[in-house]
This record gives sequence, structure tokens and C-alpha cells, in this order.
Amino acid sequence: MDWKHILHKIKTGWLTFWRWLKPYLQQFHQWRKRVWKKYHVNKIFILLSLVAILIMSGYLFYIAKNTKVSELESGLKESTVIFDANGDEAGQLYSQKGTYVSLDAISSDVVNALISTEDRNFYNHHGFDIKGIARAALRMLVNRSAEGGGGSTITQQLAKNAYLSLDQTFSRKAKELFLAIEIEKKYSKDEILEMYLNSSYFGNGVWGIQDASLKYFGVNASELSVGEAATLVGMLKGPSIYNPIDNLENATNRRDTVLSLMVDNGKLDQSVADQESQVALANLLYDGFGNSESGYKYPYYFDAVIDEAESYGLDADDVMNRGYKIYTALDQNYQAQMEAAYKTDALFPENAADGTMVQSGSVALDPNTGGVQAVVGRRGEHVFRGFNFATQMKRSPGSTIKPISVFAPALEAGFEPDSILKDEPLDFYDAQNFDGTYAGEAVMYQALAQSLNLPAVWLLHEIGLDRGYSKAQEFGLSLTESDKYYGLALGGLEKGESPMTMAAAYGVFANGGYYYKPHLITKIVDSTGAVIVDNTSVQGKRVISKETADKMTSMMLGTFSNGTGVSASPYGFTIAGKTGTTETNFDASKVNDQWIVGYTPDMVLSTWLGFEHVSEDHYLTGTSGQVVGKIFKAEAESLLPYSQGTQFQVADAYWTGGKLMAADEVPDPDSSTSQNGNDWQQTIDDFAESAKEGMKEFGSKIKEGTKELFGGLWNSISGN
Repeated sequence: MDWKHILHKIKTGWLTFWRWLKPYLQQFHQWRKRVWKKYHVNKIFILLSLVAILIMSGYLFYIAKNTKVSELESGLKESTVIFDANGDEAGQLYSQKGTYVSLDAISSDVVNALISTEDRNFYNHHGFDIKGIARAALRMLVNRSAEGGGGSTITQQLAKNAYLSLDQTFSRKAKELFLAIEIEKKYSKDEILEMYLNSSYFGNGVWGIQDASLKYFGVNASELSVGEAATLVGMLKGPSIYNPIDNLENATNRRDTVLSLMVDNGKLDQSVADQESQVALANLLYDGFGNSESGYKYPYYFDAVIDEAESYGLDADDVMNRGYKIYTALDQNYQAQMEAAYKTDALFPENAADGTMVQSGSVALDPNTGGVQAVVGRRGEHVFRGFNFATQMKRSPGSTIKPISVFAPALEAGFEPDSILKDEPLDFYDAQNFDGTYAGEAVMYQALAQSLNLPAVWLLHEIGLDRGYSKAQEFGLSLTESDKYYGLALGGLEKGESPMTMAAAYGVFANGGYYYKPHLITKIVDSTGAVIVDNTSVQGKRVISKETADKMTSMMLGTFSNGTGVSASPYGFTIAGKTGTTETNFDASKVNDQWIVGYTPDMVLSTWLGFEHVSEDHYLTGTSGQVVGKIFKAEAESLLPYSQGTQFQVADAYWTGGKLMAADEVPDPDSSTSQNGNDWQQTIDDFAESAKEGMKEFGSKIKEGTKELFGGLWNSISGN
């Protein structure tokens, strides 16, 4: 192939085409000039550009004015504090924040190094530097990129750290400039330096000059040498590149550069710079930073607090960094006891053969307010804001849904706890009881306590599917249209529920019929003292009547006295509630989820157990009462001693034959048994005492008879 010939052909063709096109282009150019001049296009273009600039400036001015610059200093100085239900401090939230120190507690060498390196005109400008902006603009035109810095003053960098992303774009630079102007209006130069040095990132998870000084050199910020100060300031350009722990050579070279800039700026003598540059940086390194994260005391609860704050429209970074005071429903005794139970591996099933851990989540909730008092989100090592099984999970609640979607609406429809239900195979829905048997009929309160499936589905059919579906929604369950089928009686939901939503639903039974939306936060106060979230006066919604709630409690007391929860009943305490189990989709004898939700008038405790991802190698066995019942029982026995100890006002339906009666009107079967036992013991004691007296009398007569016998024999021998 002759490439030269081909290229010659292409060149010739292009020249021919150009000679043909050129006259037309010249004509178009002449026409464009006439139109451009006739309609003043240049003026229109300039006017539109000015309007665009005006609009953009107005927008940026609005953003700057509406940013709470006045809260900046207090937000950086103060940590966000979590308070419990009693108003006592429970811990702190933190992110991108270190130990805040005043400018007086920072070496002057740090300030001199910072100004020499980052912003030599700092004390003369009003938040922005025209020359710096021009350099950045030129770089953008030449390199098609704003990377490289040089256009931001220290005040602009503070604005970026506090309010903006790290993207190197003109829009962010523009916002940065307007915010810097507002910051300069509010704060003095020294205050700006102080805030900047305390909010800057220094690598290795360290924020602020004080913690950086301890992390890299083991000294306070006030004790830094010139070389150490230059090293830390040099890291601001790129903490991952210039920190001496990970990149000693880069850090050394950068330190020397900063020392040279300090000399150029008249802040350091050349001789001192030379002396400091000769010091081996490796010999100065010492990690004296003991960050224990002790302030994040209850990690799962605090994670859930941040999540809830976001639901109120707050930014998570603001929540952690702006010095808020967050008041919660937390009960520190409940939380500590719940966490202790979850650290006891013996209460949980063994890991799967491949080492996968069985997961679990629990919530304790105040039924009279909906306030979440304790949360444990999972087993194993805590991951900051990781998946929380107690609050974020969506799994089938199994039979724990029966009181909500079936039995409560059935009572409202006219059924009674002692009503007779059908317990037999159904022709409209394929279901069976747990053990595969059926008795033909079942008393309602016994069917609930024994968690019989056939009577539950039959009862939902009798009251109407719509009634059960609507009532479950009123209890706060997140149902979908696909959940409107008879499987609703057994907890077969498309999405499912979390322990928190189930705890809130059972709170309706505990408090006499009112639903309260579950929440951890009762109030949030920002760093200026303004209340920005207020849940202190929550209003409950009437879902069922008090009579219905009392009847439900009477029946659910039977779960732990005679039903599926007997083995999970906490020793020394009376609770009501329900167990729940779901089976796997590959083997009906294998278990997917296990639940227990129990309550007293003071507390609802909701616990779930299962594998995060169920498979043929990851499943549970056994009943809820026996398996998840172990952790539930341990939790209840450790939490309830800290509750108010309010007693139920209704008696167990098993004591009354299903009739609603006050607890003090019915003798406690345990007390009766105890009394009978005492009577029996007294009878034995009386019998033993009588026998003892009889034997004593019998012994006396034997003694007397023996004495007479031997006495007569002796007289005969002696001749008397």
C-alpha cells in the first residue's frame, strides 16, 4: 500500500474542498458582522454577562448571610453532648474535631509558619486576596483546573473546613469567598487563626493543632519547637503526603521548605532555619496522643441518635461538630445492662460452621411516651454508624404480629378472650400449627398464648382482612398492599419490621391503648441555645380502647405463665407479651427469625435473633422461647430491677378462665399453691410431733415394764 500516494490524494481533496468552501465562509462572515452591528449583540452579551454575575453574587450573598457564622466559634469549641432522660450527661458525639485550645496555648512559631506559608497578607486583607484570586484564575485558564491552591486565604480555608466540600471548583471558591467576608465581619484575626488551627486536619485521624502536637511529637501545642511547628504547618498542604509517620522524607523536605518561607517572610533568622533543618525528624517523633473514644459511651444508641437527627433535616456532620446539646429518652442503667447481656456469648447460639455469627438486636422503650430507653444494634465489634438490627432492620415479625393484626381487632369486633375459635385446616388459606396438629376448637386466650396458627388465620377471616390490615397500620407497622392477605395473621410481610417498631406497637397494650411514635431524641439545642427539635410534649394517638388493651394484656400474660414464653419468663417478675418464629424458604423445619416482645406497664422489651443472611448453612433451630428466650430472659432480669416496678392491674386470663378481672380480685395460683404447700408441710410437722410424743410415751412404758421384770427376777434370786 502506497501511503504517500494516499496522503497526497487526501491533501488534494481537502484543498479542493477548502477552495470551494472559502467564498461561502467569507459571505457568512460579512453577514454576521452586519447582524452583529445592527442588533448590538456585543452590548447584549455584555449585559447578559453582568446580569448573570449579579444573580450569582446575590445568590452567594444570600448563602453567606443565611449561614450561621455566629455559631462557628462555639460549634468548634464545644462537643455535641448527649443527655439521658434524667438530664444527666451520657456521652459526646465527635467527628473531625480535636481538643480545642486558645491561641495563647499555641506556639507563636506555629502562627508565624502558618502565615508565611499560607497567607502572608493575612493581617491586611478582609477575607480575600485579589492577587491570590488572580493567580488561581490564571491557573484555571492555563491548566483548565483550579488545583494547586494559592487563591484561598486562611479565612477562606476556615470557611471551607467549616462549611464546604473539598472540591476544587469555581462555585465552591465563590461560596468560600463570600463566607470568608462574613467570618471577617464577625471575628478578629486572632480568633480566625485560633479556629483555623483547631479545625484543621493533620492526618492519622487527628484534628486540631493540640492533638497533632501530641500525636507526632508528644508535646503540647505551646511547647513545639520551630522545626516541629514547621513540620505540622507543612502537613496542611497534604496530610497524607507530608505526615512524618507515613512519609518521613516528604515531611522533612516540606519542613525545610516552610522554614525557608519563614526566613523569606522575616519571621525567622537564616541561622536558626539552618540549625533546625539539620535535626533528624525521626528522632523527634513520639506518639503521646491517647484517643480512647471514651466519650462515645453507648455506640449503638448514639449511632441511632445521629440517624434520627438526620430525619429531622439536620446534617450528620453538623450534629457531631456544632456543639449541640441532644436530650434523649436514654436510661443509662437499662443501656448498660443490655450491653452487658449482649457481651455474654453463652446466651446466644453458636456460630455457623464457617464462623458466621448469629446476629441480634434489642430495644427497650417507654410505653407511655414512645421514648427509646436502650438500644443494642448487633453483636460483635461496633462499626461507627454501621447497620443497626434494632432500628434499621426489616424482617418478618412472625407470630408477634398476631396480637396486632388479629386478636386486638377481633376483640373490637365483639369477640371475647374466652370465645371459642376454630382450630382445623382451612379451605381458603394453607396453614398449619407449629406441631402440625389441630384440636378442632381452641379458647381464644389459649390460642394466643400457645401461638396456634390455624385459629389466628380463621379469626382474621371472620373479622375481615381489611379490619386486621387497617388496625396493624394504626399500630405503626409499615405494611404494603401486598401484605393484605391472610398471611398477615402470621407475620408474612413483604418488608417486615424492626425491634423498635414492634416495641412501639406493643406499647399500645402496655399504656392502655395509645400509640406513640418511637423516638430517641426529646430535644436538640444548638450552640447558641436555640431549640431546633422539640419532642418533649409528644401526643399519643388512641388506637384501641382501654378495655381492649386490658383484655389483650390479660391474654398475653398467659404467654409467659402457660404458653410459648414460659422458659423465657424472667424470674421474680410478671410480664406480658408474645413470641414469634419464621421458617426458612428452603426447609420448614429450619428457622429464619426468632422474636420475643414482652412488656410491663413501665417498659417494652423487643428482641430479635437470626443470621444477617439466611442460607442452607446459616439458620436457627428450636423455638423462640428456648433460643432467643435466653437472651430476652437475661435482659429482662437485668433491666426490670431498674424500672418503677408498676404492677399489672388485670389478672392473667389463665387464672380467670378468660374473664377480664382486676389482679387484686383473683388469688395468685402461685400464692395458693404456696399456701397449700404450707398447709401440707404443717400437717407433716404435726404428724411428726405426734409421732415423737407417741414414741416418747411408748419408750417410758417399755422402761417401766423392763424395770418391773428385772426387779421381780432379782427378788426371786435373792430370796425376797
